[in-house]
Amino acid sequence: AFTKRHASEERLRSFAADASHELRTPVASVRGHAELALLHPGPLPPEITRALERIAAESTRMGAMVDDLLLLARLDAGRPLESRPVDLTRLVLDAVTDARVAGPEHRWSLDLPEEPVTVTGDEHGLHQVLANLLSNARLHTPAGTKVTVTLEAEAPTALLKVHDDGPGIPEEIQSGVFERFTRADRSTKAQTGGAGLGLSIVAAVVEAHGGSVTLESRPGSTTFTVRFGNR
Repeated sequence: AFTKRHASEERLRSFAADASHELRTPVASVRGHAELALLHPGPLPPEITRALERIAAESTRMGAMVDDLLLLARLDAGRPLESRPVDLTRLVLDAVTDARVAGPEHRWSLDLPEEPVTVTGDEHGLHQVLANLLSNARLHTPAGTKVTVTLEAEAPTALLKVHDDGPGIPEEIQSGVFERFTRADRSTKAQTGGAGLGLSIVAAVVEAHGGSVTLESRPGSTTFTVRFGNR
């Protein structure tokens, strides 16, 4: 029974990896064509503009999900991540800039040290850690929520905190938020965009870097703390 289950899980992982590879190019193509159409020099009917904007937004979300699945498949297969110096300060700045564009209804704040913080690791994986933490804060808190990203150089490692003053994560699901397909919904209405992979990606990538991620949450205050491995 164990052997059959293991084989079934391996087939599922292989399928997810293959499907993600096959989806990557068409999803990018859909997004590119939608964005190109929005640049049309002539005026477009409002309903067409809205439709194209939705297509571009949803294809961007799907592209991020494909990236998550590919990274999970890579980690599941035991393939090593890249290991080279990464400017974590720049990654944080880029991630928050992207978050501001995606979530203008939120208030975004940065607290960075004077000197750049560098860690050794996989730049793409670390970017997904930051993007997923900020996406989680944006998707599962109401408009007007303040999200503060703090980066500290803490010898011999680095410390990253993502804090929001939203409604908090229900205590009964806090212990499982880093498991796959768990959604940390914190509002009274369903939020869009999330298969429940984001935080599991965060945990998997951070652990692959020899670090850890923890959660502290109560009504009005949620903080994800990432401790990276040796710099």
